[in-house]
Amino acid sequence: MSPRSQSVNEELRRRSRERLLQATVDLVDERGYEATTLADIADRAGSARGLVSYYFPGKRQLLQSAVHRLMHHTLGAALAREPHTDDGRELMARAIDAILGLAIAHPVLMRTHMAGILQAQGFVQCPEQQRLAQILRSTVETYGSEDADADYLLLRAQLMGTVFAQLLPGAPMPLSRLRGELFQRYELAWDLGVPPAPEPPPEDGRHDFAGTPPPA
Repeated sequence: MSPRSQSVNEELRRRSRERLLQATVDLVDERGYEATTLADIADRAGSARGLVSYYFPGKRQLLQSAVHRLMHHTLGAALAREPHTDDGRELMARAIDAILGLAIAHPVLMRTHMAGILQAQGFVQCPEQQRLAQILRSTVETYGSEDADADYLLLRAQLMGTVFAQLLPGAPMPLSRLRGELFQRYELAWDLGVPPAPEPPPEDGRHDFAGTPPPA
C-alpha cells in the first residue's frame, strides 16, 4: 500500500481537530467545564488522548478554540442565510443577533468562555479566533466603516459586554433591551436580522433608524 499523500494527511488532521472541538462544545454544554476532562473529550471525539495535547496546550485553550469555532460557524451561517443580501445594515443586524443568540442557546458554554477570557491568558490566538475576527471585520467594512480595524475592535468589545450582561448570574439583563441598545448604537431598524420580539421594548420604541445612512 502506497503512503498517504500530504494533502490526505492534512485533511485527516483537520477532521480530527474538528471532532475534538465539537466534542468540547457538546460536553461542556452538557456537564460544565470542571466536570469535563480531556479524556472525556477524546473519547467523545473518537480520538486518542494524546491527540488532544498534540493540538492544544491545555483544556482552557481547547475550550476557547472550540467556542470561537462555534461562533464563527454560527456567524457565517447567519450572514449567508436566505435571502442572501449585501446590505450592510442587514448583515450587521444578523451578526449582532447571531452572537447574542449564542448566550441564549449555550449559556453554560458562553459563561465559561467569558470567565476564561478574563483570566491571565486572555484571548487564545488560534485559527478559529482569527476566522471569527475576519468575519466580524468584513461585516463592519460592509456596514460602511471607514476604519474597519478600529470599528471591529469596538464591535467586538460591545458584543462581549452584551453577552456578559445576558449571562451575569443573578442579575441578567433581558435580550430585547440589550439588543435595542446595540441597534441604537448602529442605527439599525428593529425588524432587521432576527428580532426576539415583534416590537422593541417601550423604552426603545422611539428609535427608528430605517433608511438612515451609516455614520461616517
